[in-house]
Amino acid sequence: MGLIRFCLIFLALATPASAAKLFLTTEVYPPYNLQASDGSVRGVYFDQLRTVLEDIGTSYEVAVMPWARAIALARTQSMHCVFAAARTPEREKQFKWVSPIHIDRNILVARRNANIEASSLEEARKYRVGTQRGDYTEALLEKLGFPQVDVGADFEITLHKLKAGRIDLMPMSESTFKSLPADTFSEVITLSRQQLGLACNKSVPDEVIAKLQARLDRLIADGTQQRIFDRYNLVSP
Repeated sequence: MGLIRFCLIFLALATPASAAKLFLTTEVYPPYNLQASDGSVRGVYFDQLRTVLEDIGTSYEVAVMPWARAIALARTQSMHCVFAAARTPEREKQFKWVSPIHIDRNILVARRNANIEASSLEEARKYRVGTQRGDYTEALLEKLGFPQVDVGADFEITLHKLKAGRIDLMPMSESTFKSLPADTFSEVITLSRQQLGLACNKSVPDEVIAKLQARLDRLIADGTQQRIFDRYNLVSP
């Protein structure tokens, strides 16, 4: 019995970290993150991560949910990771990171017929701004002193509020803005530039993080990341 127990402990210790299963959480965020009618996930973010994970032999599951829940699970649950998370100073020590899978220019967008104008962030502060709960722009807007911030459950709800005139401005990535009808929305001003990546719970072994980062670095260097962005007609980092 003692020998069997010793062998089981030895096998557990000897199991390669790459064999550990990761649970990925994410949100629908067009045009980068898409979900098909069968529930499968695709897009420039997931296509990169799928390539990286499969190449190093790490098994995974992926689930789509509202962003606040997705990032909360990655923060609190063992072996969970969330994508694509903004790598902000506030989040840096909360997670282990694999990045960048995108460098994002985030802009404030208005309805085209709303006559919203702002040549500076100071001028933009007088408007009602909507964002998503748990998104990095929620904390950023607070940090930048925006007094009227409406927080919704997800991107689509916030976009609906913008269309309906319940908010004046909404932060979103430049490519997301370009995927929207040009006669409906207009860019007002740049809010931030931000690196996005895979944010993992601290329980994920350092060896796994190192292998993921090394493979992502190669994916960027050999042009695969660029080809993935090209496949979706999007601008790469």
